[in-house]
Amino acid sequence: MTQTTNAKPDGSTASRSRVLRGPGGTALRLEPRALVAGLLLAAVALVMAIVLIGTGDFEIAPWDVVRTLLGEGSPADDFIVNDLRLPRVLVAVLVGAALGMAGAVFQSVSRNPLGSPDLLGFSYGSAVGALAVITLFQGGSAAVAAGAVAGGLLTGAAVYLVAYRQGIHGYRLVLVGIGASAMLLALIQYLLTKAKLVDATRAMVWLTGSLAGRDWSQVWPLLATCAVVFPLVLGQGRALRMMEMGDDAAYALGVGVERTRMLLMAAAIVLTTAASAAAGPISFVALAAPQLARRLTRSSGPNLLAGALMGSVLLLVSDWASQRAFGADQLPVGVVTGLVGGVYLLWLLVSERKAGRI
Repeated sequence: MTQTTNAKPDGSTASRSRVLRGPGGTALRLEPRALVAGLLLAAVALVMAIVLIGTGDFEIAPWDVVRTLLGEGSPADDFIVNDLRLPRVLVAVLVGAALGMAGAVFQSVSRNPLGSPDLLGFSYGSAVGALAVITLFQGGSAAVAAGAVAGGLLTGAAVYLVAYRQGIHGYRLVLVGIGASAMLLALIQYLLTKAKLVDATRAMVWLTGSLAGRDWSQVWPLLATCAVVFPLVLGQGRALRMMEMGDDAAYALGVGVERTRMLLMAAAIVLTTAASAAAGPISFVALAAPQLARRLTRSSGPNLLAGALMGSVLLLVSDWASQRAFGADQLPVGVVTGLVGGVYLLWLLVSERKAGRI
């Protein structure tokens, strides 16, 4: 076992990592602080999930929630927990994790803390696809989800092609994404003005981002997407870490930069569109989760797994706040994340300006 130290640009120590070497030259890098932070985030997510399952008009104590999940609850508790509330909580966990990991990928690829699906237009692309199905074709929930996925994927492909010029530069990607967001927002407003009142009301509910009424039909597709995409992204973590040092350095270390970047961006877009299809375009989770995870772990690199766990925690806490913090008026979770995220974005912009990066 060897021990290495990561240094910050100012020469201070960022974190200590241990490399466990196995047979055949294999190596596993462990950073104790990042490991502890990840376990802490997982524990917080588990506790919040149990609390959230017990939250509602019919309150259930956390211990009774655990007993019910283990198959020892009463018939009434079993119906409320397993049929009504557990799917909603699982959607929150999966959507938060998907957005957190997607945000970590985009911020690492663009080498910009503002690199987020919210600001790059992919969430708006999903919104346009869903709204087109709602307002033009009066489609059902399955059709709306398919429209959200198609809109997000088409937007991602368009942004990538426009931003590509002998490779993808971080700030060019952000600028193109912001321009795409403005155009797509105008298209959203146009679709709303042309829609019937019933369709416009339904569209506005979807646009806000909500976990209300989520059931197992949203859980399984999202779970399958995360089960496929998460290992793919995590498997590229080492290459992504090298790409953060610059394309030339990554090339010298044997990384196929453009192929890896395209693969990771495609994976992150799939995660974003799947999350939007399940719960609507929930804002700012993808922006804030990776940055908060990086500050918590103090680890170099993209912090993919920590970002996913932080995303789940943020969405679970926001959903709990949407149900409990405003009295009898329950708000869609997208309203809460928008309020918190707006404050966070202002703080991030001020911090980046003071650091001289914008």
